[in-house]
Amino acid sequence: MTFPRLLTAATILLPGIASADAMSDAQALVERHRQIPQFEAMGEPFDARACMADKRIFSVPVSMTIPFMVALSDAMSRAADEVGFEFTLWENQGGSDAWIQGVNQAVSQGYDLVDVAGGLNPAVIAPQLMEARAAGLKVSTTHLYDDTQTQEDYVDASAKVPFSDVGRLLAAWAYVQTDGAPDVLIIGSDDVLPSIPFVEAIQTQLAEYCPDCGQQYLNVPLAEWATRITPGVQSALLANPGINYILPIYDSMTQFVTPALRIAAADVPVASFNGTPFVLDMVREGTVEMDVGESLGWAGYAAIDAQMRLLCDMDVPETLGIPLLVFDETNIETAGIPADFDSGYGDAHIDGFRRLWMLD
Repeated sequence: MTFPRLLTAATILLPGIASADAMSDAQALVERHRQIPQFEAMGEPFDARACMADKRIFSVPVSMTIPFMVALSDAMSRAADEVGFEFTLWENQGGSDAWIQGVNQAVSQGYDLVDVAGGLNPAVIAPQLMEARAAGLKVSTTHLYDDTQTQEDYVDASAKVPFSDVGRLLAAWAYVQTDGAPDVLIIGSDDVLPSIPFVEAIQTQLAEYCPDCGQQYLNVPLAEWATRITPGVQSALLANPGINYILPIYDSMTQFVTPALRIAAADVPVASFNGTPFVLDMVREGTVEMDVGESLGWAGYAAIDAQMRLLCDMDVPETLGIPLLVFDETNIETAGIPADFDSGYGDAHIDGFRRLWMLD
């Protein structure tokens, strides 16, 4: 099923009859993501230290000005240190010139693998990545593609993220919290590669739960969040006062949603995704109702696992395999005060990866 993707305040009405089991299905989905995650290996154990003894990885993040990217990169560095191989992080503030310089340096210095991480679309630097492959380097991506998306031909492996699963979880949450009668405003950014399947998963799941319920989509490019989200939300609320839930797909958007709610004197709950610390603090303060979190410590170790398997000529998992955890008023204290990127998820992944890599 496809949906209009226009920036509009018009509500999409979806005809049909909701499933009698929709509420129990939605509640079950939410409950599954309230559990502290257990480690599940994404591949066979291997002697990582022996395999990586003569190999080096060069990571080009989208921007080290983004706290999310800093936390993910730190976790990747920690994992590499545990195994004991050279992992170089290309410090940059974003932009194609910086990314190109990073890839060129990886090639000129003879690294074995170059990874583009944290939302950096390889298509932007395709010629340089093709040159890297021609020079013998492996090319990978980390935390970019949705599980449903296909990587570029010049990419050898991708540690994907279950954005579509998050979308279905957000839809289930909104359905449950509105007693099966959601009228939802979804906020996304079509220019961010995984956003389209992410948003479509929300839309499709809501339609399955409740074909007659309302939903609309506000598309705001990443570079315009600060200037367009607040007035866009205001306009949507003015045009449709019946909106009873707001789902910004990336939680850093919430800082621009809440001013619109204050201006409109609207008491509309908000739920989102990423587990960004300042947003988790907003959950604790009651400004945001729920945030789906992902452990970036876990994600960083999983990314290194995938990259090592690629270099060691092993089967590479097609997903990071990171668990998703619901943070709301019932468990938000576990995220830390103030919140951080890793608290609340447990530490099963640390021992799990060490055993997987035969370090213990």
